[in-house]
Amino acid sequence: MLHPSYTDLMETINSETEGDTPVVNSRYSIVLATAKRARQLIAGEEAYVNAKGKKPLSIAVEEISKGFVTIEPETTDENEGQTE
Repeated sequence: MLHPSYTDLMETINSETEGDTPVVNSRYSIVLATAKRARQLIAGEEAYVNAKGKKPLSIAVEEISKGFVTIEPETTDENEGQTE
């Protein structure tokens, strides 16, 4: 079992945001964010927590849980996909 749980992670992430709109609405968002961070760690990024003997995904979950890594809401660029 993963510790902290998805619910705990969602509460932690959403409590740190400004405004009434939550950043994370589903487990899928957390899975994407932790997977992206784990890939960064595999590529050589420095871990923000003690990484000794831990797998990249476990490190990513711990970093998100402790607030070292944040999940930003996606923004859409109005000019994306438009051709001149």
